[in-house]
Amino acid sequence: MTLIYGHRGAKGEAPENTLTSFRQCLSHGVTRCELDLHLSADNELMVIHDPTLKRTTGRRGKVVEHTAAELVTYDARKGGPGHVQPCPIPRLEELFEKCPFEHWQLEVKSASRTRAASTVLAIRELAQQHGLLDKVTITSSSREVLGAAQELVPDIKRGLVAEYAWLDPLKVAQNYACEMLALNWTLCTPERLEKAQRQGLHVSVWTVNEPALMRRLADFGVDSLITDFPGLARTTLG
Repeated sequence: MTLIYGHRGAKGEAPENTLTSFRQCLSHGVTRCELDLHLSADNELMVIHDPTLKRTTGRRGKVVEHTAAELVTYDARKGGPGHVQPCPIPRLEELFEKCPFEHWQLEVKSASRTRAASTVLAIRELAQQHGLLDKVTITSSSREVLGAAQELVPDIKRGLVAEYAWLDPLKVAQNYACEMLALNWTLCTPERLEKAQRQGLHVSVWTVNEPALMRRLADFGVDSLITDFPGLARTTLG
């Protein structure tokens, strides 16, 4: 049985990484999500993919140059599917409070050592406050982030995000004692999948938006797929 994760909520149906998008995902009965985190100037976890504000809000500057109180007033509808109401950048805390997901893939982009440390510690604190320690996995393609997570918050599960095969993803995942491998679907051969699962990894493939591809990867036996269209995935995979 292949599980479904909504990519940045339901990125194909609503403005990505907004409360509207995560509610849209849940409306399809999809109770797992993937999202991206950056710290605000005052060290709050904000849900936004890029380190800069331009693409989703049209504003200039970096996320880290603004406080959380400022960021939650910025409308993040730009460049996504149209939506009538403003869709502000959310704090992770707000999503934890309002969205009853069974599991969260929290992707942390590459960061300096101190920033990686602050981010994983902030995730642990928030997850603990909301009783979600066993429902979150910190995922990253950054060794800095995975290393900080392994060292500082060993009780939170880790996942490697692998986009390219130039480094053996299974080896890297093993080095950081990861339990999940978030694999670009183009890298998902039956051989690599079988080897990863033998190693005890949950293999989550992204971003899978075509019904035929969803079926093919499910037939391969992937553990989960990450999609912009959770409703479509739900009807396709039944």
